[in-house]
Amino acid sequence: MDHDHFIGQVQARAQLASRGEAEGLTRATLETLGERVPEHLAENLADQLPAELGEHLRRTVTLGGAGSGERFGLDEFVRRVAERGHLPEPNAVYGSRVVLEVTDEATRGVLDKVRHSLPADLRQLVDAGSTGQLGSGS
Repeated sequence: MDHDHFIGQVQARAQLASRGEAEGLTRATLETLGERVPEHLAENLADQLPAELGEHLRRTVTLGGAGSGERFGLDEFVRRVAERGHLPEPNAVYGSRVVLEVTDEATRGVLDKVRHSLPADLRQLVDAGSTGQLGSGS
């Protein structure tokens, strides 16, 4: 899947008004995911995405961030996506689900390896996709 198709899918599924919104949501979600998962998994996933998108997973290290493999759960993930994407938290939850769903499709199952490195509450975000529901507490 190329960059334009990926962003188009995010825009359509998340019902966003512009490609710019889809780009921002994608960046916010992938950067946050890059902070959460172990570096080798972020790198592997980044290698499967179009270069422009893969760089979002690598950004935390290159911009002097805390690196990857930080331990945080669903609430913190959503807070970070909302802050980065300038979104209300409910929009960040749904938008992240969409980005992760499209990422899974674009990487042909590589996201499943990433999923297994996440705590149960964050796995819900991956599993729900654009049409599923998160479990209780979200």
